[in-house]
Amino acid sequence: MPERSVLSDESVESIATSEPGALPDASLAEGGATRKRQWGAERRSEPLSIVHPTPSRRKILLGRVGILVTILAWILYVISTVLRQLADNPNAGFQFQLETVSYLVVVTFLTFSALMYLLARQGALYRFANHIRVPRGELDRHFTDYHDGITVLVPSYAEEPQVVRATLWSAALQEFPDLTVVLLLDDPPFPTDPAVLARLEETRALAADIELALSAPAERANSALADFRQRMQNSVDAADELLRVSAEYEAAAGWLETMAEAERVENHVDEFFVDLVIMGLSRELRLTLLALDAASAQKASPGAERLGQLYQRLSWIFNVKTETFERKMFASLSHETNKAMNLNAYISLMGHRWNREDAAGAMVLREVAEDEPADLIIPDTEYLLTLDADSLLLRDYCLRLAYFLESAGNERVAVTQTPYSSFRGAPTRIERVAGATTDIQHILHQGMTYYGATFWVGANAVIRKRALEDIVEVETVGGFEIRTYIQDRTVIEDTESSVDLGTHGWTLSNYPERLSYSATPPDFGALVVQRRRWANGGLLILPKLWKQISQRRSLRERVLFREVLLRVNYMASIAWASFGLLFLLAYPYDSRLLSPVVFIAALPYFLAMGSDLRDSGHRFSDIFRIYGFNLVLLTVNLAGVIKSMQQGLTGEKIPFVRTPKVKNRTAAPALYVVVPYLIVAFSLLTVWRNVQDQNWGNVAFAALNAVLAAGAIRAYVGMRNSIVDVFLGVLGWLYVSPKKPKQEAPKIVPKSPEEIDWESVLYYGDRRLNRDLRAGNDRRRRVTPR
Repeated sequence: MPERSVLSDESVESIATSEPGALPDASLAEGGATRKRQWGAERRSEPLSIVHPTPSRRKILLGRVGILVTILAWILYVISTVLRQLADNPNAGFQFQLETVSYLVVVTFLTFSALMYLLARQGALYRFANHIRVPRGELDRHFTDYHDGITVLVPSYAEEPQVVRATLWSAALQEFPDLTVVLLLDDPPFPTDPAVLARLEETRALAADIELALSAPAERANSALADFRQRMQNSVDAADELLRVSAEYEAAAGWLETMAEAERVENHVDEFFVDLVIMGLSRELRLTLLALDAASAQKASPGAERLGQLYQRLSWIFNVKTETFERKMFASLSHETNKAMNLNAYISLMGHRWNREDAAGAMVLREVAEDEPADLIIPDTEYLLTLDADSLLLRDYCLRLAYFLESAGNERVAVTQTPYSSFRGAPTRIERVAGATTDIQHILHQGMTYYGATFWVGANAVIRKRALEDIVEVETVGGFEIRTYIQDRTVIEDTESSVDLGTHGWTLSNYPERLSYSATPPDFGALVVQRRRWANGGLLILPKLWKQISQRRSLRERVLFREVLLRVNYMASIAWASFGLLFLLAYPYDSRLLSPVVFIAALPYFLAMGSDLRDSGHRFSDIFRIYGFNLVLLTVNLAGVIKSMQQGLTGEKIPFVRTPKVKNRTAAPALYVVVPYLIVAFSLLTVWRNVQDQNWGNVAFAALNAVLAAGAIRAYVGMRNSIVDVFLGVLGWLYVSPKKPKQEAPKIVPKSPEEIDWESVLYYGDRRLNRDLRAGNDRRRRVTPR
């Protein structure tokens, strides 16, 4: 019988039930480079509960009332203000009529977006009220004799190794019977900068380091499981077996706690990784250990089948296959610079055997038959899990989402995910407010599932691979087959793929728990890159949505009108909200069009958002900070929308720009820094003009915009940073790159056979040689004297 240290009931219970936030004493490394905390940053570091609290009947009722008030207030405004003004002023002239119509359009679109917020939120409340968490025992039973696998794909480009490491660990510690974690490195494979090369080599080593670190506990867990199964062939002592499995759980929890103590905690994300990913799993094992000790004290024991499941769980935790793949090493794969094609390149190789072949200095992959030796064997799996390199998963993400996909009624669900939440304890004001908007989006995405309007968010998702096979597009480029599963036509590839899946009869669903977290840009410059990308592409996908809806209706499938409204709002609301706000800010509408009823129509939206913010651990007053935040980002959103229009007109693909994830601040383009100041200045000018005209409604609106925009500039951009970014922008505009010296014409015809690149000639044919010969003959003709 194995020996193990015995904890008292009090000590075990204190560990097993400890609240998140209690880090091991040694986990806070001294001397860590942390981002300076700003005044007004987030103080709370404890994340929210995994399961959403059950909303009260009062909350659900108030949500319904809010929807009704918004609709009735808009109808009342149209009748009491718009129609009345048109009827009372038939000779007001074309300008007034145009103003009336345009103002009604703006108010209608903004009210519609507010109504969609309330509708999605209401759906989330219904889902939270009805959600019942699957018991741990049912998960263990379902996966006892499970043989399908899941492949975790982590696309990464120029990421900090420490960030990627945490993501890979959160994936490697997932509890799943057959788990493979693949880091898809998209950096240039042969950098010349020594610092970049050192970072790349460190990132390349991460996958192997993780598998090596897990080898010892995995070997112990596998050995314990094998020994248990061997003992089960004979009669065993239940009490003795209980002590054995308890010892294994003690060892597993101790290993995780030792790992947590060795971790360096330099910021709030590191704290989350240690406390929720590593120690969260340890606390669950300690809780199981507490139950086993209680059974022992009561002279009882779980049955043999349950004991086997407990042993098996430890094997799931520590067994994982890890690898690193770099598509840019191979000329036969797409090198398009976006995340979608990075994923597509690897997915296209799955389920096949490949040999590496040198083709005139370029490495290509050739498929080989099953009975032939292969350099690269990439197994196929039932499920894929795509995970951004700056996201973290909680311990049973894979287990619960795979169980959901295999539950009755979900056979046609292609993608399931938990929309990511923000890391708590943000050290900057802008990261805190951006995180608040992320947590709001989590609620809205949960509600959209209630109406069948789910969209793939992209940061994390479990996907049926056969669903991707249904939407794959195949083309030949340069003699090589390129398979596109996830569309890269727009920079919001997940949204377009959601529509493609729906067209082929698949559905998507958000799992109603908080099981994933993702980083939020910590400064204005990085946020500009992210939000400009988010605002780009929705308009281009709308025609695909109409096609999908028409096809579903032609098949007599029921398409809810609410689903259509929510989907259209999700893809196009940034466009009409940005232009609508621009009109309200810039154009001096006639005061007769203003009405308190418009404020009443918007009031349920702001009250509901304030309530949601408070439920998500933020402040009710953040509704004003978010309004100012959106004012500062107005130009950014407009730029993204205009890029979509440009792509629609030209047909050119917009380059995918990744969100910078660096320790230092990212400079913002001068335009996006200057315009918020212009908004403040113009709002103050509007206040002065309307005070002269005694137009007090416009005065109040313009004053609110000026105050909130000015506060947002100070809090999120900063005066000093504004000066620096504008200076850099002006400097970049004035700076002209020196012309590169004209290179001498390359040697056209080699002088001897030793100088001929015979491999290129044989591989590429005579195309290049003929072109060079023609170029040489042309030059000789130009210089030949007459």
